Amino acid sequence: MNKIEIRGVWNILKGNLKKKWAQLTDDDLVFIDGKQDELMGRIQKRIGETRETVESNIREYHAAIVVASKKAK
Repeated sequence: MNKIEIRGVWNILKGNLKKKWAQLTDDDLVFIDGKQDELMGRIQKRIGETRETVESNIREYHAAIVVASKKAK
């Protein structure tokens, strides 16, 4: 997977992921720069979805946040 640039919008993205998958904890969503693969694995394990599903959902939320931030400018 190509790395998703999520640092700037992480708090918004994290909130969206917790709404989608309520079983995720704050500990599951600790994003440490350079540890994106570990984060994806933790989410995948917790929710029982495929890695592709997790990545797809994160990309969708990220794209929506980027579009919304551009419209707000």
